[in-house]
Amino acid sequence: MYAITIPEPGGPEALVWDEVPDPVPTEGEVLVEVVAGAVNRADLLQRQGLYNPPPGASPYPGLECAGRIVEVGAGVLDWAVGDEVCALLSGGGYAQKVAVPAGQLLPVPAGLDLEQAAALPEVTCTVWSNVFMVSHLRPGETLLVHGGSSGIGTMAVQLGKAVGAKVAVTAGTKEKLDFCAELGAEILINYREQDFVEEIERATGGAGADVILDNMGAKYLDPNVRALAVNGRLAIIGMQGGIKADLNIATLLNKRAAVTATSLRARPLGEKAAIVAAVREHVWPLIDSGHVRPVIDRRLPMSEAAEAHRVLEGSGHIGKVLLVAP
Repeated sequence: MYAITIPEPGGPEALVWDEVPDPVPTEGEVLVEVVAGAVNRADLLQRQGLYNPPPGASPYPGLECAGRIVEVGAGVLDWAVGDEVCALLSGGGYAQKVAVPAGQLLPVPAGLDLEQAAALPEVTCTVWSNVFMVSHLRPGETLLVHGGSSGIGTMAVQLGKAVGAKVAVTAGTKEKLDFCAELGAEILINYREQDFVEEIERATGGAGADVILDNMGAKYLDPNVRALAVNGRLAIIGMQGGIKADLNIATLLNKRAAVTATSLRARPLGEKAAIVAAVREHVWPLIDSGHVRPVIDRRLPMSEAAEAHRVLEGSGHIGKVLLVAP
């Protein structure tokens, strides 16, 4: 098969479409012939040599894909050759085939094709696990989503709205904020022109945000804590704004607030399977009914993964960038 390899870490040009051995599914895994994968910021870090795959994972980038099962390993009972699936991966999505633990498979939602389904696993699992399983967002609460027009952001807006929360977003352009409003966001904050702490306080009558989903890390740590409501929950899922920052513990104590930080890739198989099962139970019905949808910015041939990485680094996209396998 062919896959995107990284012979040496570096810029987008470090991504090389090359012939590699086919993966072989082990016990509890299936082999998926990939129709499409999606690009995530973690892939950019891997390309730069800053985020290596966990032990035993595929060395190729790609944390989600969709395709058809072409081989079933020993012990797999719920899936069969020919099934159309999408999958949460520890790596290997930028390839024509990938071996996947059966617990990380999801059926293709009603009304979607395989390419559209490739935009779902990573964002749905990230948002559901952080906003709902860890931070316990409830109806009537305020959810602040940083980077509201990103792949994760567009999913968080829709799921927050679907459960009856009031959704606030930050984004850097009017076009992106307008798109978030179409998805259901009610509080729109241009981070280039406005102070999001002040805007959240104004919009909530001084109460603050009950849950904040943050992709920035260090840069936003202090203002995020200041923007939290009493008993608020801050979920950190990225470090685009750095990895070290000061934290005012007094503010955190006074608000009785919680700060959590999680990632999906290195979790044990059982934890990933539990998240995928929760997504199938709670999110898939919303997608099947059309209340929630994948947001896709563009599709590119998988061999042009370098261009897809340039698109993400430029931050001009809205939603997911897909890579379509030949």
